[in-house]
Order: sequence, then C-alpha cells, then structure tokens
Amino acid sequence: MTVHKIHIHHRQQDRDYVANVPEDRYILQTAENQGINLPFACRNGACTTCAVRIKSGQVHQPEAMGLSPDLRRQGYALLCVSYPCSDLEVETQDEDEVYELQFGRYFGKGRVQVGLPLEDD
Repeated sequence: MTVHKIHIHHRQQDRDYVANVPEDRYILQTAENQGINLPFACRNGACTTCAVRIKSGQVHQPEAMGLSPDLRRQGYALLCVSYPCSDLEVETQDEDEVYELQFGRYFGKGRVQVGLPLEDD
C-alpha cells in the first residue's frame, strides 16, 4: 500500500505537522494515531469542523456530505473522510468560514419559507 506524506498547517494553533497516511486510511484518524491533535466533531463527513484547504496534492472524499461539490472544486476537504491520493499540503480552516462559504447565501435573505422557490443569485 502506498503511504503519502501529509503536511498539515494548523492555523488556529500556528503549528505544523507531518503525518504518513496510507491511501486506504482516513487522514484524520491516522494523524491522531500519530499523536497529532486536529479539530473534528462528527467524524462522518457531515459537518465542517475538520475542513482544510488543500494547497497541493489530491484527496478522495466520497463521503464528504458536509461539503458542496463547488467547495470541493475550490480545494476544500474534510479530513475525517478523506483518503490521500498523493502527498499533500493542507491548512485547517475556521469552521464558521467554511460554513459561511457553503450556506451563507441562504441566510442573508432572511427566514426560509416553505413552498416558495429560492431566487437565483
């Protein structure tokens, strides 16, 4: 099994870590097993607590329900359900930033009313 070197910049703590992660293992769990403490909450790919911005490299994250396809294309990943496909350089994100990028456009228009179509931006 191929093992990839994952460079993680933990922005909130201004710390850098390196984890060695096999292609068939989740990055978050493997990093934790190597003594690296990173942000997480659900561990199921449904929230944005473990979100990172990929600076270089690629991941496979088929279970990342908490990220829209658009954010994935912009280089965001959820470490709890990401498998490395190459060596990586990533940076942790603030959960609120990612949540706002994904859902903020809906909340800026006020309360959602059931049965009415959403206006396109």
